[in-house]
Amino acid sequence: MSKVIFITGASSGIGEICARHAVQAGHRVALAARSKDKLDALVDEFGADNAIALECDVTSAAQQEAAIAATVDHFGKIDVVFANAGIGASARGTEAGDPESFRQMIDINCLGVTYTAKYALPHLKASQGHLVLVGSLAAQGTVWGSVYSATKWFIRGYADNLGAELGDAGGRVTCLHPGMTDTPFFDSEKPDALRPEDIAKAFMYVVEQPDYVLIPHLPIYPRPKKPFADQHH
Repeated sequence: MSKVIFITGASSGIGEICARHAVQAGHRVALAARSKDKLDALVDEFGADNAIALECDVTSAAQQEAAIAATVDHFGKIDVVFANAGIGASARGTEAGDPESFRQMIDINCLGVTYTAKYALPHLKASQGHLVLVGSLAAQGTVWGSVYSATKWFIRGYADNLGAELGDAGGRVTCLHPGMTDTPFFDSEKPDALRPEDIAKAFMYVVEQPDYVLIPHLPIYPRPKKPFADQHH
């Protein structure tokens, strides 16, 4: 059955690839990001019947509310929301980090996701729909001094809390936990990393499960070069 999927951070990387896979599978997508020109190009490619472009800064509650409302006005409903927008840090740890980078990561990775959830929840409750968040391998253990990791620990816990809230209305919440993925998120190529297509396949697997199946968390990691018992040698 065709679903209406709202995606933040949809103009590049994981968001763009997930949108491509969704349209190829017969779903319709609402593409939200700041880069309106890139979104318009995707709509031209996917077809106006299958996609709409929504210029949106996820750190603005008003813009997210308007984007979600525009999606419902256009398609009549929302079945899936993919809170995908996020940024990382270039400096390692906290002491060497930039306070402005800390603020941006918390605004986008944490606060922006709460805005997405707040304005999407009424529509997902109505459709008994599915909210998908993006955690990280970095939220599965200690990462030396990392503020980025801490933002993804927030997402990991928030996914469980939202699962209770949306679950009471018959909906579902899933948190994907990708390992390192070779996207524009990084400044240089990562040949040993996952590809965006790997995450898109996991995303489609999750959202196309029968209504009675719940996948609260789904890790997707690159295969380690060393045996697990020998990771630190």
